[in-house]
Amino acid sequence: HASINMINEEKPTVFGVQEAKADQMAYLVENLPEYGHIGVGREDGKSGGEHMSIFYRKDQVELLDGGTFWLSETPDECSKGWGAGNYRTATWGIFEHIPTGKKFCYINTHLDHKVEEAKIGGMKLIVERFKAYNTEGLPQFLTGDLNVLSNHKALDVLKGYMDNTREVAPSDKTDFDPTYNAYKPEGSSIIDHVYCTTGMQVVEYHTINEDYGVPFVSDHYPVYADIIMK
Repeated sequence: HASINMINEEKPTVFGVQEAKADQMAYLVENLPEYGHIGVGREDGKSGGEHMSIFYRKDQVELLDGGTFWLSETPDECSKGWGAGNYRTATWGIFEHIPTGKKFCYINTHLDHKVEEAKIGGMKLIVERFKAYNTEGLPQFLTGDLNVLSNHKALDVLKGYMDNTREVAPSDKTDFDPTYNAYKPEGSSIIDHVYCTTGMQVVEYHTINEDYGVPFVSDHYPVYADIIMK
């Protein structure tokens, strides 16, 4: 129940999951009835394997369009790319924030953990897809277990295009705590990230490492950012 407790306390407008298996997705859907969701399993494009799904508060956000693509040379079919040993996917959506009528584009992903070419190719593809889906110049958000530190060359494609919220939030409203913990208290590295369109106002960034009834809600700490869309 710790993950549900955490989400109910934080009340994110939208959030992305990584590595969620079908039974975990079913548990989240059952216990978070106020959220809608989009995303499919990476192994078969249905329910098989890990999901990189996006959840959204139905009273706050409407899903206008969206889907899942694979991080590969053939992204519109179930496939592995650039020598990666695993299927890797990204879920995308065009959403409307109901209270303000503002629309935004959001991609949630999980980059490969080993193959450098797959990390770089995956990020380049994600930027290409942002530009393909977001033809109206809407605010953009990217979340994910990117399996790289913020100075990794795979993220060079985001420079001048999207900001790392951790780095642009006010210094007294951010942290640089490890996000990967491997179920160990000290944690080890910052590989989970939230990006937004360059120039938007990031009010706060936070690594959620508080106790929600168990020492760890996952082998990664969730991260969040409060962002004002411009």
